[in-house]
Amino acid sequence: MKTSLQVPFPMTTSLQDNVKWLQDRLGKSSDVYYRQLEIGVYPETNSVALFYIDGLVQNEILNEHVTKPLLSAHENASYWQQDICFHDLLCQAITISELTLSKEGTAVLAALLGGHTILIADGYDEVIIAGTAGWETRAIEEPQTQTVVRGPKESFTEDIRTNTSLLRRKIRSPDLRFISLRIGRYTQTEVIIAYLEGIANERVVTEATSRLERIDADSILESGYIEEYIEDVTYSPFPTIMNSERPDAVAAGILEGQIAILVDGTPFVLQAPVTFFSFIKSSEDYYQRFDIATFVRGVRYISFLVSMLLPALYIAITTFHQEMLPTTLLISLAAQREGVPFPALLEALLMEVTFEVLREAGVRMPRVIGSAISIVGALVLGQASVQAGLVSAAMVIIVSFTAISNFVTPALNMAVAARLIRFGLMLLAGSFGLFGILTGCMAILIHLASLRSFGVPYLTPVAPLAVSHIKDTLLRVPRWLTGIRPFTRSNATRNKPYDKPSPPKRDRY
Repeated sequence: MKTSLQVPFPMTTSLQDNVKWLQDRLGKSSDVYYRQLEIGVYPETNSVALFYIDGLVQNEILNEHVTKPLLSAHENASYWQQDICFHDLLCQAITISELTLSKEGTAVLAALLGGHTILIADGYDEVIIAGTAGWETRAIEEPQTQTVVRGPKESFTEDIRTNTSLLRRKIRSPDLRFISLRIGRYTQTEVIIAYLEGIANERVVTEATSRLERIDADSILESGYIEEYIEDVTYSPFPTIMNSERPDAVAAGILEGQIAILVDGTPFVLQAPVTFFSFIKSSEDYYQRFDIATFVRGVRYISFLVSMLLPALYIAITTFHQEMLPTTLLISLAAQREGVPFPALLEALLMEVTFEVLREAGVRMPRVIGSAISIVGALVLGQASVQAGLVSAAMVIIVSFTAISNFVTPALNMAVAARLIRFGLMLLAGSFGLFGILTGCMAILIHLASLRSFGVPYLTPVAPLAVSHIKDTLLRVPRWLTGIRPFTRSNATRNKPYDKPSPPKRDRY
């Protein structure tokens, strides 16, 4: 089914026909304003129809630079007696820099719905489109999901033009390119591909553009819609496209050779291609000393493994491999579990599901009481469950530390992947012990090795091994040691290799 924006309609020289077509397409919507002006006193009066949508235009600009100049020009008879086309005089009267002409009705309708003002002159098939778009937008604020201690405190907004300007402020290069697309039959959402020409791989840019152009959907309301349509692998818990609301992180990715996909109406910008290690890094790693960043990055990798494996290891050891525990610890755990009626697997599943419910409640509750409800609920339920003998105290500790470790992962979608995998490993541990955990880990590694993100292997630079890129993976070496960019089409370097700073020589007195 084609929408009104997809049915072609060439504009005619009849003012009544053009006005009727626009009114038929827009119906009787109360926010669509239509006004007909009679302009010119000699040799004849000309009719001009003016269309705009209330709330999508800047009323001050519309009144001062469109309506007022036209009405003022009507009083100046000599202005309209020049031997110039009336249509050209209209363009001269409107004092707006963004002024375009179009003969295609679908383009005119799209511009009107985008907040522009439409002027249709009687006897002309070219419609004047005046750039008066403007609406209330959220101010630039501090990021809510990717906070840092040291670094910029600004985030993207829902306005795509504000977002492109934030990138322009970070990358002041003429090689920064923006490719604009319209996606969605009814929403006609503007989607922009941003990349650095000469740095980004041209095949990735072409492939991303092709995937976006193939999307045929009713609506695109958030970048998550786009992500599902263009990701390489659908049935995988691991994300192959990163999202960020930080302009500095997106600008850094573009400088590394990535492409960014901006979607109007959302502050979250997509980045591709990515690797598994991209989700463990944080923009703050590059704002502090390399040794501290390396230590913190190691903590993140350990926390990610803990968030996936710790409950499964506890279940496997307490159920099948008690001989691996020291005698004192084994006696303590046995005493705690003496009155617990459930096996370790069911006990862990019960606690994990309870914590997931508390986590979701904390997110959905009003912000003022959400955090209090989740924290108090966890403390009360945990203490009450132990006293009632439903779960052991050790299990509460295991689940709590697992949840805290999951919060350490910077990327939320990768943290969610660890949460999903955790349940599968728990079932394997409860059924087969450590053998089940090892089997699950092998399956995860094989799956990771098979993933691609716009053609880039997911485990790059570890598998396949790329020594030149591994300096910024598990470790964070000094910036003057990092040379080749990871996602470029060629061996483009960030800086001169081994351009190590050296202190000045000591003066002799």
